[in-house]
Amino acid sequence: MINTSYLAISIGSLMLLLTVINSMSITEITPSIERAEILSALTSVSILLIGFLVKKQNAISIKKEALIGKQGFYLSSDIDSAIKTELAWGTQMILSNTATSSLLIYLNNKVIIRRGLINDTEFKPGNICNISKIKNNYISLVSTKFYPGKEEFDSIVKNLPSIIVFPIGEKGWIIIGGWSERCFTKTDELWINGWAKKLVELV
Repeated sequence: MINTSYLAISIGSLMLLLTVINSMSITEITPSIERAEILSALTSVSILLIGFLVKKQNAISIKKEALIGKQGFYLSSDIDSAIKTELAWGTQMILSNTATSSLLIYLNNKVIIRRGLINDTEFKPGNICNISKIKNNYISLVSTKFYPGKEEFDSIVKNLPSIIVFPIGEKGWIIIGGWSERCFTKTDELWINGWAKKLVELV
């Protein structure tokens, strides 16, 4: 089956290229030709935009895995009220606008928030978390099926198909679990990483 998003992007790109080539080959420009060129360019860009929107929608609407856990929301009482507000808002935005199934924030040697699918098992950071802290950059496991060390996150939700680990400076991590493999877009990753950097200044 042809992927409709890639088909639309290909057609839009081809039409835009042909429009540019055609405009370069015109020897005499008239008002009617100018109108035709503008309409052609707008049509090509519109098709490209539709292709990218469909591609993003496909990434979010991938079939969910049957994960074991209960929907819940745990927020530690040992944190400042202003930070609680930021955490509640940020985590809600992540859960409602991305393919996140489970979210955990580990800060100053303890779990301060669990949201989405959760369980009561104690979480302890392992090798993957430590690597992200050393590199001071997020680690994206787009498919955990054959990834060594994925058991580090089984205490969040077992057998998460995709995981992203975002370091919060030297203080902790935001750990995001997805509903399916390759379910996060690059935009999702960059947005959450930016929010993680904002938390460094607050905590």
